[in-house]
Amino acid sequence: MSFNTLYKRGYVKFGKRPTIYSIATSSPAWTRSRVWRGRRRQEYTLIKLQLVEPLPESLASLSGRKVFLVAGTLRPETMYGQTNCWVKPTMQYGAYEVDATTKDVFICTERAALNLAYQDLSSKEGEAVKVGSVSGQDLVGRLVQAPLSKYGQVYVLPMLSIKEDKGTGIVTSVPSDSPDDYAALRDLRNKEAFRQKYGIKDEMVLPFEPVPIIRTPTMGDLAAVKACDEFKVASQNDAVQLAAAKEKVYREGFYEGVFIFGPHNGGKVQDVKPIVRQQLLDEKLAAVYYEPENKVMSRSGDECIVAKVDQWYLDYGMQSWKDQVKVALRQLETYNPDTLKQFEITVDWLHDWACSRSYGLGSRIPWDQTYLIESLSDSTIYMAYYTVAHLLQNGALYGAGVSPLGITPEQMTHEVWDYIFFSKSAFPASSAIPQATLDKLRHEFQYWYGFNLRSSGRDLVQNHLTFSLFNHVAIWPDEPERWPKSIRANGHILLNNEKMSKQTGNFMTLLEGLGKFSADAMRMTLADAGDTADDANFSEQTANASVLRLFTQCEWIQATIAAFPTMRDEDISSSFADRYLDTAINRAIALADEAYAKMNFREALILGHYELFAARDFYREVSSAPNRRVLERFLEVSSILIAPICPHYAEHVFSLLGRKTLAINAPWPVAGAVDELTLKMARYISTTAHSFRARAQLVVAKGNKGKGPAVELKNLNGTIFYAKSYPAWQEHVIKTVAGLVDQSSNKTFPADNKEIMGHLKIKETPLLAPHTKNVMPFVAQLKLNYEALGASALDLTTPFDELQLLNDFLPYLLRSSEVQNLAVKSADEADAKTRDSVTPGNPVVNFA
Repeated sequence: MSFNTLYKRGYVKFGKRPTIYSIATSSPAWTRSRVWRGRRRQEYTLIKLQLVEPLPESLASLSGRKVFLVAGTLRPETMYGQTNCWVKPTMQYGAYEVDATTKDVFICTERAALNLAYQDLSSKEGEAVKVGSVSGQDLVGRLVQAPLSKYGQVYVLPMLSIKEDKGTGIVTSVPSDSPDDYAALRDLRNKEAFRQKYGIKDEMVLPFEPVPIIRTPTMGDLAAVKACDEFKVASQNDAVQLAAAKEKVYREGFYEGVFIFGPHNGGKVQDVKPIVRQQLLDEKLAAVYYEPENKVMSRSGDECIVAKVDQWYLDYGMQSWKDQVKVALRQLETYNPDTLKQFEITVDWLHDWACSRSYGLGSRIPWDQTYLIESLSDSTIYMAYYTVAHLLQNGALYGAGVSPLGITPEQMTHEVWDYIFFSKSAFPASSAIPQATLDKLRHEFQYWYGFNLRSSGRDLVQNHLTFSLFNHVAIWPDEPERWPKSIRANGHILLNNEKMSKQTGNFMTLLEGLGKFSADAMRMTLADAGDTADDANFSEQTANASVLRLFTQCEWIQATIAAFPTMRDEDISSSFADRYLDTAINRAIALADEAYAKMNFREALILGHYELFAARDFYREVSSAPNRRVLERFLEVSSILIAPICPHYAEHVFSLLGRKTLAINAPWPVAGAVDELTLKMARYISTTAHSFRARAQLVVAKGNKGKGPAVELKNLNGTIFYAKSYPAWQEHVIKTVAGLVDQSSNKTFPADNKEIMGHLKIKETPLLAPHTKNVMPFVAQLKLNYEALGASALDLTTPFDELQLLNDFLPYLLRSSEVQNLAVKSADEADAKTRDSVTPGNPVVNFA
């Protein structure tokens, strides 16, 4: 149905199209038939550089014929700046007849000739007709006519980095805008011995200066020259530096460059490129050439080429079609900005896509039974069939069931499907199915479709999943409610941070995992494996920890429920500890709900389980008398929040609580208001307790290094110093930084320290000058705090009474640090060194 519709609406066409092709099977090598999937064809403009006679001795038999060195380029607009042509001296080239009528000959590698032979550039279709051979060294020093070049005729020169498995083995040189070309030309110009080695005369190199053809904003008129200097490129062998230089030159030159040479003077490079390319093609100075962008091997074991093949194809290059897909993208939830970006890139580069093949399994093309529909193109709207399958197959997966509505397969004509799927289609008068019956199917489809979620592999974003978007907007152009609502792309699974492989033994089946870890521990570990579209890592260490975690929690839950009768049963607001755990529960409900909605299961696990149980741990530490009400709410809510990940565990907890319903049928918990102040106070006490405990242990460790009497925690007396305000110089720094944050468009901490220093004027500011060495380290700490806590990190005071809070929790701090005594004092009573280190919200303890 879908292909019939696409065909009738003009989206499916027939003709010769360049396609990744396996010579071994004489057929296109579809993505799923390749060893390396997802690799595409690369289109080049093949510049024809005619050899000026006399020809090399090895090509003497071709005298009188047009013999071209052919160089593939992605930048045809730069041909005005050609100064020479490159070959590799040690490479063997072939001479291939590309036209039976004109007898024209192309000089290139055998690999390139094979691609050309399947692209209508051979005197015999599908065969590279070789009429001679020539070494790269024999070509060096020869004159060629360079299309559009300022110099007209240029020389063939040696370049040592040319690869035989990329392009044609011939490279045209534009040193003004190609760092590779400039570096190689500079080597020849500066090194006389290098020239002599390959028989290069001075007049072949020295007169040919780089030609300024493009002006760029930051690299001037000779971008390659500037970039090679900037990236310290010493020679053509500096591959890393050249790659960086090339990236910068291309990015700025193509996207921001303006022509300053020739008939296109003043034109933007982006606009000029297609014009120059078409001019070269129209004047027969160039041809179109394709090859795989990287090496592709078919499943049959041969290296694939690009061939022009008669085939049915989907014209995804239609601009009006692309525009509508971009509308669909704007309303599509991809759960990950990288996935959305990949969709956008794919929509832009995607053009015609071969959708037919002549062998294998699959559906026949309805109007041309000699072809099958290629698998990635097929099945893009099969989910629509799910909406009515129960009324056609009655639950039989393989179609053996009888329709409960009495419909036979033969009755499901294209017109019938149109009536079901398209709200504007009229009831087909030719149908033997009663309209009331078809209306039932139509109602089911309209109620359920389009699909809310499609979860699939990230490697399908650049083909099948994007095809799905194209096909949906083509089939339902006026019904955006039928378009996909969300697509979740995921990576592959790693085992213990390595690719699973039977060969290496790093392999585990699902059944083995269930036997080792149990279903829920497996699910918990899989959820913990990762949320992004990157490969997820299943860690056996995490799985073992999950088993222990779930077992320990079940033991505690059973003990807690058994102790309910002995616990106090009071309003939750009666104590700080109760209020804290209650608001931590509210927070977990809200955050887990948001994480689940975004399909971020790891985040849901962390926020709705790990952190919630960490809140329980703190509650147990600070609460001297647990409250049954808050703990019972904790147990019920925590089990519901984890139910999508660990359903068996959740049901067990529900049964222990005596609930009559299943956890999976329980309504999602209602989150009350989150008391941020209570959370901040709890975080303050928890952090303070941890730092005091670490400080006490450090004092004991240092005291026991000497020969004196042993120092024990229980004998230590501590004084806690707190501060109501920052020292004046720190307050000045905070206010300055806060001002810069407020000025930024998205309230971000300034990334550039120079900007901060420029506003602080440390040496010129009397408050700061005495603390010159401490200012920027303090700024660095503020940045860390801001990243962790947000805007509150720049508050000048705490939002709570720090003295009161310390005194309220003094018993807990004493118990936690295991020392003899603690007292609380103002920082004003401390020595100068201690006073300088105490700030609001960051108390310091000294032990003696």
